[in-house]
Amino acid sequence: MELETVRLDIPENSNLILGQSHFIKTAEDLYEAMAGTAPKSKFGIAFSEASGPCLVRSEGNDPELISAARANSLALGCGHTFIILLREAFPINVLNAVKAVQEVCGIFCATANPVEVVVARTEQGGGIMGVIDGSSPEGVESDEDVAERREMLRKFGYKL
Repeated sequence: MELETVRLDIPENSNLILGQSHFIKTAEDLYEAMAGTAPKSKFGIAFSEASGPCLVRSEGNDPELISAARANSLALGCGHTFIILLREAFPINVLNAVKAVQEVCGIFCATANPVEVVVARTEQGGGIMGVIDGSSPEGVESDEDVAERREMLRKFGYKL
């Protein structure tokens, strides 16, 4: 077994959801979850099958995000995984709907931060061991940082 890290390419002003699922209809069902939960969002979905022809299946409503999701999925090279790239919505807006899709086994991360995926490679294929989401903490927030965080949440409309 060999371990490697794969840096995912998140297009500017986008968020990413990386997960694992188990069936060929994942791409269509994730499309329905996204469109039904955040209909004004822009998104691209890529699902890597782990059997049969082992193709990257894709759906979405934004050609750039679909293309980027496909490229990330191919770079990752792990079967039964999916990538959703989205704009004009945040993962928090769609994550429960994504997790409720019958084929979804789990979510590795949902972020706009730089992401490195730790992948194990064997003769059979590749599997996600974990993710590195963003950077390490550099300290504890100050009173000013608390005020800025609370202001940002209100600016986004998540708090009164």
